[in-house]
Amino acid sequence: MSADMAQTTPPAALPLSPDELLAIYDVPGASAAQFLCDRHDPDAVAFTVIDADLSGRDITYGELRARSEKVAAALSALGVGEGDRVATLMSKSADLVFTLMGIWRLGAVHMPLFTAFAWPAIEMRLTGGAARVIVTDADQRDKLETTSVPIVVAGLADCPAAREGDLDLHTIVDARESGRAAAVTGPDAGMVMLFTSGTTGTPKGVVVPVRALAAFHQYIETGLDVRADDVFWNGADPGWAYGLYYGILGPLAVGRRSLLLHARYTPELAFAVLQYYGVTNFAAAPTVYRTMRAKREIAPDVRLRRASSAGEPLTPEVIEWSIEQFGVEVRDQYGQTEHGMFIINPWHDSLREDVRPGSMGVPLPGWACTVLAADADEPAPVGELGRVAIDVPDSPLMWFTGYHDAPEKTAERFSADGRWYYTGDAATLDADGHFYFSSRDDDVIIMSGYRIGPFDVESVLARHPDVLESAIIGVPDDLAGEVLEAYVVLREGVEGDDDTVADLQKWVKTEFAAHAFPRKVHFVRELPKTPSGKIQRFLLRKERRASQG
Repeated sequence: MSADMAQTTPPAALPLSPDELLAIYDVPGASAAQFLCDRHDPDAVAFTVIDADLSGRDITYGELRARSEKVAAALSALGVGEGDRVATLMSKSADLVFTLMGIWRLGAVHMPLFTAFAWPAIEMRLTGGAARVIVTDADQRDKLETTSVPIVVAGLADCPAAREGDLDLHTIVDARESGRAAAVTGPDAGMVMLFTSGTTGTPKGVVVPVRALAAFHQYIETGLDVRADDVFWNGADPGWAYGLYYGILGPLAVGRRSLLLHARYTPELAFAVLQYYGVTNFAAAPTVYRTMRAKREIAPDVRLRRASSAGEPLTPEVIEWSIEQFGVEVRDQYGQTEHGMFIINPWHDSLREDVRPGSMGVPLPGWACTVLAADADEPAPVGELGRVAIDVPDSPLMWFTGYHDAPEKTAERFSADGRWYYTGDAATLDADGHFYFSSRDDDVIIMSGYRIGPFDVESVLARHPDVLESAIIGVPDDLAGEVLEAYVVLREGVEGDDDTVADLQKWVKTEFAAHAFPRKVHFVRELPKTPSGKIQRFLLRKERRASQG
């Protein structure tokens, strides 16, 4: 934090403890719409929806309640009831938040479909989640192929892809009366069903229960330190966990205003939003920060009180740039679709400490985690690479119990005695309990007995002035078992020739370790990623195997 801001910002009140949060959300009378909307000041602003020209529309909690009551009535007339799943193929908009609150008011389950999906990905989720109704933006309608599920279009009159039988969202909602009471479902009822990103395999359904709001509330308050006077913007897409949990659900639970950008992201527009709306608390994926850093020549004078990142580990040069650009470091946060965030570098004054370079932080209160040895469910020695795991009995805020209709996949995540949840990620732990992310478990490269996390090498390459981003994979080798190869995206104007390869290899040898340099460097225009921005190294491994015949 900048010295000036540290002096002028008063300390925050103590956050609610895990027990206090569970006493609110994990109760027999739990009601999602009551928690997220009805209990808040109706005149307070819940969302500001921003268009590409920077014009904005405020949505108060009162408007959110009244409109969502009508949405709930309209969906009920279509046969949607408690526990049924409603899919949304929608961008960040007023229609989206009214629809979501209408779903939750019914006690139904929201199933997000990312707007970048093509039909096969959409169909898999519709089938796997047994969607009862689909609500889509007009410009997304053409992606939906033949389906027996009723389709509701936001803006049917402006939809050239409309088909016979489609319903207009605004028409069916306007025809209904407000006053629909919020369903009381209890804490274990599902409110969201979304699918894992498929980084290492087929996406799996994760059902988020109402009581998960306790953990989401905690992260907004303790992890991000979003205060009542903050202008908070989470730039992540709500089609994925971080954007949905902490751009919509978490802020609504705490009663905080959240910005939603109803426009295609560009770094230029991001800078403009930060400046025009006076954002003080910003959260986004590392890719967002990297693209903004690449446009630093146009950056306005923007100062933040808090900056946070999730999705993939941060590289040092992004943190250094953030301090220079925003007057505050970006703090790395770690979590999963199955849990939300639980190992982080917290911002709240009561837990905040100096960031340790490369560390993803410490467990939040209410979460107990460790690094297990590679071959046994015992804590690994300090500094030894192992498997990140959650100690289930000692983690009262943990809400995930298993994947939807996938008992075998669920069993893979939990130890036989139920004590440990295996995250599938590898890390080290220092003597003071700070975690250092290395890679997905199956991305770890073992070369001549050395366990090498690809992120370690990627972080080094990211500091090279000619490298925009990179991915490291292990390739089978007769002598070493595996050797490293790099896929590198160069900065514009840099030629990928033999001299560049040699320079990058030397850079890794001198900046990281002599044995861990990439034996081959492949120059590519872009890296394969999930829609949420995670590098899909398994696709690079598959491509490499195919090229070897």
